[in-house]
Amino acid sequence: MTPKTALTQRRTFSRTRRPVSAEMKREGADSEPVVRWVALGGLEEIGRNMMFFEYRDEIIIIDAGLQFPEEETPGIDYIIPNVSYLEERKEKIKALIITHGHYDHIGAIPYLLGKLGNPIIYTTQISKEIILRRQEDFPHSPKPNFVMVKGGEIHKLSENFSATFFDVIHNIPEGVGMIIKTPIGNVVHPGEFKFDYDNEGHARGLDTWKWVSEQGIHTLMLDSTGAETPGYSLSERVVEKELEKIFKAAEGRIIVGTFSSLLDRLAEIIKIAEHLKRRVAISGFSMKTNIQIAQNLKYMKIQRGTLIPIEEVNRHPDDKVMILATGAQGEPNAALMRVANGEHRHVKVKNTDTIILSSSIVPGNERSVQNLKDNLARQGAKIFHYKMLDIHSSGHAPQEELRTVMRLVKPRFFLPIHGYYFMRSRNAQLAQEELGLETTNTLIADNGLVVEFRKDSVRVTDEKVPVFYVMVDGLGVGDVGEVVLRDRITLAQEGMIVIIATLSRQNGRVLKNPDIISRGFIYLKENQGMLDEIRRKIRGIIGRIPRHQPIDADYLKSLIRDQIGQFLYNKTKRRPMILPVVIEV
Repeated sequence: MTPKTALTQRRTFSRTRRPVSAEMKREGADSEPVVRWVALGGLEEIGRNMMFFEYRDEIIIIDAGLQFPEEETPGIDYIIPNVSYLEERKEKIKALIITHGHYDHIGAIPYLLGKLGNPIIYTTQISKEIILRRQEDFPHSPKPNFVMVKGGEIHKLSENFSATFFDVIHNIPEGVGMIIKTPIGNVVHPGEFKFDYDNEGHARGLDTWKWVSEQGIHTLMLDSTGAETPGYSLSERVVEKELEKIFKAAEGRIIVGTFSSLLDRLAEIIKIAEHLKRRVAISGFSMKTNIQIAQNLKYMKIQRGTLIPIEEVNRHPDDKVMILATGAQGEPNAALMRVANGEHRHVKVKNTDTIILSSSIVPGNERSVQNLKDNLARQGAKIFHYKMLDIHSSGHAPQEELRTVMRLVKPRFFLPIHGYYFMRSRNAQLAQEELGLETTNTLIADNGLVVEFRKDSVRVTDEKVPVFYVMVDGLGVGDVGEVVLRDRITLAQEGMIVIIATLSRQNGRVLKNPDIISRGFIYLKENQGMLDEIRRKIRGIIGRIPRHQPIDADYLKSLIRDQIGQFLYNKTKRRPMILPVVIEV
């Protein structure tokens, strides 16, 4: 059955008229319609995926994901999209569409739902359950309102927008793409997808893309994460066979590290474990939660007795145990990293262990993953990863599959999404080569830039909405800004010096030698000469202040900070953070 034969329609909007907006006045009632499109994240990084369409007084949002911290954001838990533009227009928001249940597409929902006015969330059943489970950790976030979608359904989102959903293959169940019907034409957002292949090597789901092309596509958006990778996706059937070979050869415990959201692969791994008579223990809250959701929704059928608590893993023979763990990206507090560091309460590495990292490296995590492999290898474990054997298939279409979709859909305009600039530019080049599109018909727009769609043209404007990082640090959301991050980086790179000067309130004289504390800059016991010079400089600074003037502590601290900072740079070519403390007694 093709999507065309299964179309149903639901109306979920109010016909109440809204006040005329500034955009409507600027456009004019009889002028050519203009649909505005903006990405609030996902176009200059891997993650933080969020974008919206705007037409007159209607806004449709797609995804609301988080980004994991970078080296330039020390101490940060997550980075989420900046929705200040949307927050000011939340009465216009008609829908939030979620393409699939990965955290880089849903992770920001608890932080943003209230700011967006708690719009209706259109998504599939499994994505809904993952979102709801995450919401349990955020009791002050609004209760989400859902409309369930399936491939082949049409949903009227507002007066001027509707979405026709279609199923795509990703590495989590129930991924969807959509054709967004807008006043300027049909725009395709395919979510994130790849092709999967049967045993004869035939791609599944091509009929869907042929059907999409029949709808007359104005603009095609395509995920760019795999645009640098030549060839075709590795079939999950191949991955499963390779994993089974390793499992059969393992003499001791098997430890598999992978993403907690790779539910299809986790289901197959558990099936293989059952075939080999191994008990399965799960280490990692998110993986345990997702597997439970998949079981409840009948996506996983696990035999009774297969799963055991991680606390019981040492009660069974090693050759009858498999451990599934989060943390294959080297995340500091995830299960596999705790195993590698010897901090896991129930799992200690043995030299008979076989450890499989069934995931690719997310860009930016290269060093963390290398440290993870090193720490595991030092303890004698046998390690396999995706560069050694075909034990991981990316969820993102590589070049030949991107070309196939372009060729089948035949859009008039092309907009690469998701990924760093080079990935998106490579995707645009593929479209130009495959479709013969002019460069003016392939857009590369960074986060925040407003793109205008008209019936016969598209363009990136000079207008930009705020997209600076909003950082989540513990319970704080957005309270860590550039100044705080700059201080953290300075402390990490240059260290700090605390200078404590005790002065007489009556005459401003220094009552005792200034105390100096160094952290991460110099070792005090080995640098007494420099400390003596710093103290002389401080006494000189204070001594130049006229005695008849009252002490201005802020001014004095500023003098110490500037002059001691310059002195230390001249001596060491480093700029530690200097924290003067002035005590008057």
